[in-house]
Amino acid sequence: MAQMIATRAAGQAKLEQFSARMGRDYAEGRNFDRGSGSHRDVSMLSAYIRRRLLTEQEVIAAAIKAQGAEASVKFIDEVIWRSYFKGWLEQRPGIWDSYAEGLRQDLAALDGDAGLRHEVQAAETAQTGLAYFDSWAAELIETGYLHNHARMWFASIWIFTLKLPWRLGADFFLRNLLDGDPASNTLSWRWVAGLHTRGKPYAAQAGNIARFTEERLTPRAEELAQTVSGLEHLEPGGLPECKKLRIPKVPQKHLPTAFLLTEEDCCIEDFAVQELMCTTAATLAASSLRSPRDVAQNVMQFEVGALADLAQRSGLAVSAMQAGTPSDLAKWALQSGAEQIVTPYVPVGPLRDWLERAEPELEAAGVSLTEWRREWDAMIWPYATAGFFKVKKQIPKFLRTIPV
Repeated sequence: MAQMIATRAAGQAKLEQFSARMGRDYAEGRNFDRGSGSHRDVSMLSAYIRRRLLTEQEVIAAAIKAQGAEASVKFIDEVIWRSYFKGWLEQRPGIWDSYAEGLRQDLAALDGDAGLRHEVQAAETAQTGLAYFDSWAAELIETGYLHNHARMWFASIWIFTLKLPWRLGADFFLRNLLDGDPASNTLSWRWVAGLHTRGKPYAAQAGNIARFTEERLTPRAEELAQTVSGLEHLEPGGLPECKKLRIPKVPQKHLPTAFLLTEEDCCIEDFAVQELMCTTAATLAASSLRSPRDVAQNVMQFEVGALADLAQRSGLAVSAMQAGTPSDLAKWALQSGAEQIVTPYVPVGPLRDWLERAEPELEAAGVSLTEWRREWDAMIWPYATAGFFKVKKQIPKFLRTIPV
């Protein structure tokens, strides 16, 4: 797979190139994993959408313009799944907290168990001896991408065949996927494990893998787990109740402002930056927060590229910061005399955790952390309280807000 260029212009070019396949081609071919360098009927836009180098609305608008809403319904559904997952996790932030704490426990157990450490290392370095599984691991490490169907098979085999801790697998993905997103990644692994949709774990099947890789990969049925039971016993209390969506503090136009740019939203053109009294601006590189373990270099480099492109398009004099010690955020804002930090909304995940650790010092310094939240998110997230169907029913209403 050719190296992806982390700019909005590159994303727009890929979007235009794929728009001709967003209808029937996508609907009929999207489940086929043709292997690294041969992915044909999937858009490969996810790394751009994850950072909003491309927004959900403009990607959907391109599909409707090229194919019509009816013909591109499958593609539109998949784009909105990302918004659904984000909204679901926003209303159950404890699920992320539980994942992060459980991962720390799993990593501690890994340190003390040489056998488990060997098995996890084999899975992460494409040395399990299962040719199909190892090919996916190798593709992920090399390219930062996996076909969605392969992600499901991989997660199922990791959990039920190799019997490895699911959070370590989710962490492996989050550290290596260019499109790694805390909500989509965590909830997809939970779905495979039978924790998201209770009692319905996903079982990888040899025939399904062979069919949708066009016989490129042909596992033997006996190599895969024959009986699959979900991991609900790990969470006997069930899912937590939904909380009210967090309401961000709204920026004040009259206050001296430090403008913070992150990979959570790289479409600066949609925000009224010119209305702010901007005293300083900086990008904040935060991919390293994805995991206590090392994050893949290509992930870090893609973020660096996306932030550089964002800074250039902002028209501001932008410095570069790393998400190191949270107290550094208050020091940065105070140096310019800012009384508020403004940033596009940061959803539940590692960067949100980091900002929350920074807030006590910001408050002590008299600096408010304010956010812009997109109308798209505010429209969809309230429906993301259960399964996707509740969101899907509202898609016609969502589409009426999209200019084509």
